[in-house]
Amino acid sequence: MSKVNALSWLLVLYNVLLVIQAFTIPSSSARRVLLDHGRIVQTYSSSSSSSCHYHRFNSYNTATKTKSSLFALTERQMQFWEDVEQGLSDIEAAYQQKTQSPSQSQPPSQYLDRIRTFAQTAQGILPPPTPTIPYHQPSQEHVHGLAAQPFWHVTSDPIQFPWASKLEENWQIIRQELDAKLDKEIQQKSLFSGDSAWQNNVMGAGWSAFRLQRLGVWNGDNCKEFPKTTELLRSLDIPFAVRGVCFARQQAKSGVQPHSDGRNFILTTHLGLKIPNQKCWIKVGGEERGWQEGKLTTLDTSFEHSTGNESEEDRHVLIIDFWHPELTEAERVALEFVYDLRNKFESGQVPVRKPKRLVQQQKQEKENKLGLAGLWDGLFSKGS
Repeated sequence: MSKVNALSWLLVLYNVLLVIQAFTIPSSSARRVLLDHGRIVQTYSSSSSSSCHYHRFNSYNTATKTKSSLFALTERQMQFWEDVEQGLSDIEAAYQQKTQSPSQSQPPSQYLDRIRTFAQTAQGILPPPTPTIPYHQPSQEHVHGLAAQPFWHVTSDPIQFPWASKLEENWQIIRQELDAKLDKEIQQKSLFSGDSAWQNNVMGAGWSAFRLQRLGVWNGDNCKEFPKTTELLRSLDIPFAVRGVCFARQQAKSGVQPHSDGRNFILTTHLGLKIPNQKCWIKVGGEERGWQEGKLTTLDTSFEHSTGNESEEDRHVLIIDFWHPELTEAERVALEFVYDLRNKFESGQVPVRKPKRLVQQQKQEKENKLGLAGLWDGLFSKGS
């Protein structure tokens, strides 16, 4: 074979390899996903990781439906999402086996299609949800098909929220423990402190919290300060969600700016504990209400919301985040797994490894190079 023909064949082979490479190397337009701050998608630093309120990040231009901020996944992020998919497969297999048990007369709908869509949206593979209700601002961390409304009347629905009325009936237990702690604040350091510098930019310097539980973990030292409250909350079988439980103080003459927490699969209830008589309000989805002592005010924080305390007194509520009632048991378990895994990645508990996709890609590239070298040797070892 002549050298001219050999070079022609090599040119053809080179073009073929370029086509293969285009389909095997991750696109540089894949949007970067950050594992930070209790959210999968973020644009700010981990210094605000203790906050229970979240900024909405949207890398899509919602007017044109095109991506406006495009980055490639890091290897660590690729590893995270591979582990997420493996975990979802394990959870789904366990629930499928459970529903096939003879004790299950009618298998419940407990598969994880919506959570896989959630993962694809969080990664930027799918576009973020398009709001269809005024003031609704869901983020990429979104579960499709859940009812969305600014306020929820949980005490009027004992089937979905059996714990709500019991919490209201026993609210004085919580109020008495709070009063005892507040009475000591003159001599001791305040229980309340701002969650983060970032949070104060959104929540305002007048908002502060004392956390009992966060991301599924009870704070032992803080719970000792409120033993009866902790015992009551644990006894009610509340479906606590990842953001947690905290006492929240809003100082007099302060307010929280309009914002959305983004996640539509978590609802938030405020138990009124010490509420000024007037000029103290919460606005959700354009609707303004007040708190009442001993009563629950429940909202979907994926709607734009804000608060104001124009009175001369501080306002105190107990905030509880809980799962949206339309999530299946399997979906709750899956979401808990995703955010628990995020915490383990963030804290370095998961060893670094090469993503399986990259290992396979590098193996393919090595085989391609070896094949090209062998072809080159073959072409010129036989002469013309």
